[in-house]
Amino acid sequence: MKYSELVDSGANEAQRQDYLAEGEPTPVTLRVPRNLKEATAEKARLRSVSFSAFVRSCIINELAGRHS
Repeated sequence: MKYSELVDSGANEAQRQDYLAEGEPTPVTLRVPRNLKEATAEKARLRSVSFSAFVRSCIINELAGRHS
């Protein structure tokens, strides 16, 4: 099932988050300004999570409809 099909089916936020957190890890190269990367890494450290975990969490929250 595609994510768009899940959304169209009326899945709730928890179901969308579960779907987005599943699956095999896939390497991604992301080019961002150094200041953005450093600020993100600092925020992740303050939350006691890795940079990757923090970025994944932000993406999942955005796609699942939960905005901070």
